[in-house]
Amino acid sequence: MKYEASTPEEYISQVPEERKPVLKKLRNTIKKNLPKGFEEGIQYNMIGYYVPHSIYPDGYHCTPKEPLPFMSFASQKNSINLYHSGMYAIPEIHNWFVTEYPKHSKRKLDMGKSCVRFKKIDEIPFDLIAELCTKVSVEDWIKVYENNIKNRKK
Repeated sequence: MKYEASTPEEYISQVPEERKPVLKKLRNTIKKNLPKGFEEGIQYNMIGYYVPHSIYPDGYHCTPKEPLPFMSFASQKNSINLYHSGMYAIPEIHNWFVTEYPKHSKRKLDMGKSCVRFKKIDEIPFDLIAELCTKVSVEDWIKVYENNIKNRKK
């Protein structure tokens, strides 16, 4: 599902009623645990966390006017999806998450390259997401981005 919103609050206000408390809790978990420097806003029609232009003026190489994306989440038709670019670009973080997930959930991990789909919203492992948020600082993400992603595009 696509929501047209200009703020995280506006985004959450549009989702089905039963999802609002879960999205609020997910948002608070991320905000409380992400290292300083990341900003929150709407990016790509999702609630996103990114490196602002004030820290990284180049922005995202595909669309330089966009700040450098890092993490986001969205309410989809059949799931709540969490996107974490660090899991895509840093194999150690991906491997850590895959190893830790079964310790926090009885459900099979439903994961793409950087996307984790939670189909049972009452079983989202918030403590695992909180720990995931602490794994990459703004400075680390910029280095990973420049070394592994941006430089490949040249």
